[in-house]
Amino acid sequence: MSNAAISVKGLKKSFKDLHVLRGVDFEVQKGSIFALLGSNGAGKTTVVRILSTLLKADAGTATVQGVDVATNPLGVREKISLTGQFAAVDEILSGRENLVLVAKLRHLPDAGKVADDLLATFRLTDAGARKVGTYSGGMRRRLDIAMSLVGHPEVIYLDEPTTGLDPEARIEVWDVIKELANTGTTVLLTTQYLDEAEQLADRIAILHEGRIIANGTLAELKKLLPAAKVEYVEKQPTLEEIFLTLIGPSSTKENAA
Repeated sequence: MSNAAISVKGLKKSFKDLHVLRGVDFEVQKGSIFALLGSNGAGKTTVVRILSTLLKADAGTATVQGVDVATNPLGVREKISLTGQFAAVDEILSGRENLVLVAKLRHLPDAGKVADDLLATFRLTDAGARKVGTYSGGMRRRLDIAMSLVGHPEVIYLDEPTTGLDPEARIEVWDVIKELANTGTTVLLTTQYLDEAEQLADRIAILHEGRIIANGTLAELKKLLPAAKVEYVEKQPTLEEIFLTLIGPSSTKENAA
């Protein structure tokens, strides 16, 4: 029996004459962090939108926790949460009020306790009563992810979660993502930051020109390039070297996300 939380086979999507996905295949194991790595316009966000039931694929299949995204979108939405590229928080409300609002929208009992527990988990208790407009970028992103976890979704999609954050805030978010996987949540992470994939992912898939051109653990991907000899000591290739070698010379960038 497969232990895959997400299974994608032959996924295709075009926008008029622009072929964004040309047959994408991958699986994400339950409780793991899977990084979908690619340049701007590679199709990462399109994959996430299809898996979130926000967009229909032209061909191929995708299931989340065994539920088909095309035939049972409501069933998929009950199992997932999505954090987009920009924090979806209300800056006028406090952090706690944002969480209470989402808990009430999900019809959860004792919304206040749900909010307090998440504030504690994400180290935001002291800032819970403050308006979100006063939060730093890292705090705002942590709150955004906390809001995504209201109701304990089994799978969470993080679409470029650290875009625009400073180095300290990025590390804060990385710690949150690692903790998610430690508690059994399956994380699908899209990123264009090579160090982010290197730090977080159990497996990394490289999406280029609408296809997965490599998929494996960091150790497996390193085997794709021979180690360099530096003063008689083998120097293992970095993920950046692997990525740039695999995608080849710069090609015309697609405009689709």
